[in-house]
Amino acid sequence: MKAIRNVFLIGDTKSFMVNAVAKGLNEEGFDVLQALPSVNEIDHIKEYPAIWIMYLDDKLKSQKDMLVYVKDKIIENKSYFFLIGNPTEISDAEEFLPKELIRKVFVRPLNMASFAAALEDAYAEETKAEEKKKILIIDDNPTTLHNLQAQLETKYRVFIVSSGINGISFLVKQPVDLILLDYEMPVADGPQVMEMMKQDVTLSSIPIMFLTGKSDKESVVKAVALKPVKYLLKTMPPEDLIREIDDFFRERRWSV
Repeated sequence: MKAIRNVFLIGDTKSFMVNAVAKGLNEEGFDVLQALPSVNEIDHIKEYPAIWIMYLDDKLKSQKDMLVYVKDKIIENKSYFFLIGNPTEISDAEEFLPKELIRKVFVRPLNMASFAAALEDAYAEETKAEEKKKILIIDDNPTTLHNLQAQLETKYRVFIVSSGINGISFLVKQPVDLILLDYEMPVADGPQVMEMMKQDVTLSSIPIMFLTGKSDKESVVKAVALKPVKYLLKTMPPEDLIREIDDFFRERRWSV
């Protein structure tokens, strides 16, 4: 008997074809979570599966905000993303959903056996990825986010968000093993985010490393006083950054 695997299907829940896909996936051993293609519907999901499927239709051109929102969520959650549609719908969707974010495209009529096999492959990768330690990077600088993600993702499972508030929202749904937190951010800076986490029983135990571009004595003393597990400079060489994180997890493992 196959283990149950969770997938997230976005599509018109009143559509015969969308429900036929859901039924077919159920028969293949997948547990299907469904949502209408709208920002509100998708945003109300409490916990997202790693595998996302979008069933496209002729209403796509009026759903640009939804597509942009889905793109951001896929990046944030590092989801495996599949599209189902006709060639025109797929082409229209790719204007808002970069090809590098799409795991595979399936043109209707759908071959369920091939589709299920592709999901199986993605699920196997996800299971392997789950064995990696999870790191959340919170920084308002997109360049810093993507550079750090690229440096770390060969060894760790890395998630990124662009603000402290988004970081808190993410952590409520997705626990991680370590947070790399920008010390200086607008609206809510690193110390404020750290304080908010301390007030939440479910988040207070997550280790935090501060990231900063400042190395002067006053800044260092102020940051260290907040008792993060480490204080890292953004200017440090990638190999030194990775070594610091490796050492942290190694020390943590031996101290348990």
